[in-house]
Amino acid sequence: MISSIDCGQCKEMMLYVADKIIESEPYLTEIDSKIGDGDHGTGMKRGFSAVKEELPAYMPKDPEDVLKETGTILLDSMGGASGVLFGTVFISGITKRRSKGTLNLNDFAEIFRTSLTSLKQRGKASVGDKTMVDAYEPAVIALEKAVQEGKTLVHGFSEAANAAQDGVQYTKTVKARFGRAKYFGEKAIGLQDAGATSIWIIFRSMSEWISKEKEEAAL
Repeated sequence: MISSIDCGQCKEMMLYVADKIIESEPYLTEIDSKIGDGDHGTGMKRGFSAVKEELPAYMPKDPEDVLKETGTILLDSMGGASGVLFGTVFISGITKRRSKGTLNLNDFAEIFRTSLTSLKQRGKASVGDKTMVDAYEPAVIALEKAVQEGKTLVHGFSEAANAAQDGVQYTKTVKARFGRAKYFGEKAIGLQDAGATSIWIIFRSMSEWISKEKEEAAL
C-alpha cells in the first residue's frame, strides 16, 4: 500500500506527467484550434519537454522541491499566460510549507487548494468561466473529500482525475469569459476548454502513476 511519496517518487511522477502531456499535444492543439489560438498544445508540449529535459538532473531535498522546480521550468519555458498559470499550479501551493520528507493525500489536497486559490486570484476566473479552473477546482474538492473520508492516495487521485474529467465536460455547456474563446459567444457551447483538458490530463497522469506504483509495491 502506497500512502505517501518521497523525492524520487515525486520526480518520477512528474516525468510521467510530462510524457503524457507531450503525447497529448495533437489532441490539445485540435481542441484549442476550435475556439482558441490553436497554440495551447504546442505551449504545453514545449513546457513539459523542458521538464523532461531538465528535471532528471535536478537534486531535490524534498518532494515540494520537485513541484516547485516543475513549475519554475514551465514558467520559464512556456511563456505567456499559460506559463504563468500552469507554473502557479505547481509553485504557489508549496511556497510557505515546511516539508516533512514525503507527501500524503492530505498534503496534496492542501498544496493544490493553496495553488487553486492563487490561480483564481491571479487569473480572476471562477468555475463557469470555461477555463482550467472548471477542471482544477473539482479535482481539488475531490482530493479534500477523499481526505475527509479516509481514502487512500490511490483512490484520492483517481477521484480527483474523474472530477477533473467531469469539469472538462462541463466546459462544453458554458460560454467563455476569457481569451479568444469569449468572442465565440454561444458558438463555443459544445466545445471543451483546452486549459481544463490539460488539467485533467495532469491529474489523470498522476493517478495512473500512483496506481502503477501501488501495483509494483505489492509485488
